[in-house]
Formats: sequence, C-alpha cells, structure tokens
Amino acid sequence: MRCPYCSFIESKVIDSRPTDENTSIRRRRECLKCGKRFTTYEKLESIALVVIKKDESRQPFNRNKVLKGIMTACEKRPISIVQMEQIADAIESELSQRMEREVKSTYIGELVMDKLRTLDEVAYVRFASVYKQFDDVSTFMEELQELLDDKKN
Repeated sequence: MRCPYCSFIESKVIDSRPTDENTSIRRRRECLKCGKRFTTYEKLESIALVVIKKDESRQPFNRNKVLKGIMTACEKRPISIVQMEQIADAIESELSQRMEREVKSTYIGELVMDKLRTLDEVAYVRFASVYKQFDDVSTFMEELQELLDDKKN
C-alpha cells in the first residue's frame, strides 16, 4: 500500500479490525519512511455479475435498479426503507452465492416477487403487474385469484 503522504510503498499494519457492518476490514497503517499513519479498508472482491435481459442483451447487475423496483412497488405502504434494503441485500447475496457470472433478469424478477409476496401482498401485486406485463384484466385477475387461493391454504 502506497503512503498517501510520501508515496513510499512499504508500511506496517498497526491495528486491524472489522468494520461495523462486517463487510470489510479496517487497517491502521504506518509508513516506514515518513512515519505518518493512514487507514485502509480491505474488501472482498466480488465476481462481476451480468444480467441477461429479455432481448438477450447483457448489462452489469445493478443493486440500485432492484431496490428502485422494490421501492416503487412499496410506495405508500407500511414498509420501511430498511426492510426494502434487506430484500435487495438478500437478493444480491443469493445471486452471488450461485457463483454464476450471468443470470437472467426473469430470475431476478421472480426473486423480488417471492420476497414481496411474503412481505406485503399489495406491493407484490404492484410489482407483478409491471413485471409480468399483464395483457388484460382477466390475466391480472387470475394472478389475484392465485394469491387469494394461496392465502387460504
């Protein structure tokens, strides 16, 4: 690690501890040349995930897009931003655990719907209506009936 003050390459680690979120390690370092101290953060490098869209085009996975879709579905519902972020985190975690470099957008949409279905039925229906692109009211009603049937069981 290069010293930010004198650009010397060698330093020693004085202190090392996990961050509050346990997603990275904070290291306090001291330059072996100038003696000044600085902090670095070490984070696990994740595999770049590519999303295969419906038209077969590819783009990098964007957690913010998933979160935005969840937030739109949950608008004016009694769901906190923390709960919405937890859903996005769970989906991102599940995708990274698959250890595949490419994932279909339809799979991501299904994951979002599964999470919303257990959290809030109205948010689920909102998301499903956009995601599934219902052609008419009858297909929309079929989805609602399926939701009601599942609730009875």
